[in-house]
Amino acid sequence: MPVITLEISKYPKEKKAALVKELVTKASEITGVPAQAFVTLIKESDPDNVGLGTELLSDKH
Repeated sequence: MPVITLEISKYPKEKKAALVKELVTKASEITGVPAQAFVTLIKESDPDNVGLGTELLSDKH
C-alpha cells in the first residue's frame, strides 16, 4: 500500500480532490501499482503555524 503525504496550506475541498486525483493517477502510471492501492494523507498548515525565516508566514507580505 503506497502512501502519498502532502503538506499544504488550507485549500478548498475541490482543489484537494483534484490534487489527490492527479497525484495518484501519475504515481500509478509510473509505478504500475493500481490507483486503488494508494493512500493519500493531506496535512494542512495554517499560515499562523508556519515560520519562514524569523517570521510567521502569515506576517509575510
